Amino acid sequence: MQTDTRHDAWSAGQSYDQYMGRWSKKIAAKYLDWLGAPPDADWLEIGCGTGALTSAILAKAAPRSIVATDASADFVAYAKSANVDPRATFETAKAQKLGLDTDSRDVVTSALVLNFLPDKTAALKEMHRVLRPGGVLSFYVWDYPGGGIGFIDAFWKAAAKVDPKAAELNEGARFPFCSETGLREICAQAGLSGIAISLIEIETEFEDFDAFWMPFTLGAGPAPGYCMSLPADRREALMVQLKQQIAEAGPVRMPARAWAVRATA
Repeated sequence: MQTDTRHDAWSAGQSYDQYMGRWSKKIAAKYLDWLGAPPDADWLEIGCGTGALTSAILAKAAPRSIVATDASADFVAYAKSANVDPRATFETAKAQKLGLDTDSRDVVTSALVLNFLPDKTAALKEMHRVLRPGGVLSFYVWDYPGGGIGFIDAFWKAAAKVDPKAAELNEGARFPFCSETGLREICAQAGLSGIAISLIEIETEFEDFDAFWMPFTLGAGPAPGYCMSLPADRREALMVQLKQQIAEAGPVRMPARAWAVRATA
């Protein structure tokens, strides 16, 4: 399925960290508890972004080593600066073409990125190629069709009221496969077996509406990219609509939910 990617801005690591990084860190810890990977393993991470999962692996999973890759050189540089642990190395690489040997990793993982890859099946096959026999291939994606990231779902619903065409940009419409059924189908297409799928949920909390709105003005990520592409008056109208929609005077709390997938080599 072709999706509209024109607002998918993948640079400015610090801005993206303020938009999604804090929630990525929170869910990464719960994901690792669910995964239960063995200690002293050689890891590979696809799409490391700003390093949220990388940091969690180093802190919680006792890896022997981890190679963290991302297609964005800006994100790789940011993640590297945030993780000085000698067990970690960082490389700019596309998921469909990794520069690692076959059967060279014990755990291959990916956090919240599979839906943005142009060829998901090819990426999963490449992840499987570098996995040692008996190793673990695992990833997780937000439950976009189920409104899994509450604050982003609220943003796009407000945007669609101001600009009906914005409904096409909603990740729920762009990534309908991010469901249990859709993920099982993609894994089957990639030849993966021993599939286990589970939901992982966290709560996102913002001090007030201003703190809720601010990350959307940073331009890093699909929703912020769209937000900052608008003329000032349309952006103001979107902010007013979103504020009316939320109607929270104090802290804004919303759930965030992801599908976690595990397969074995």
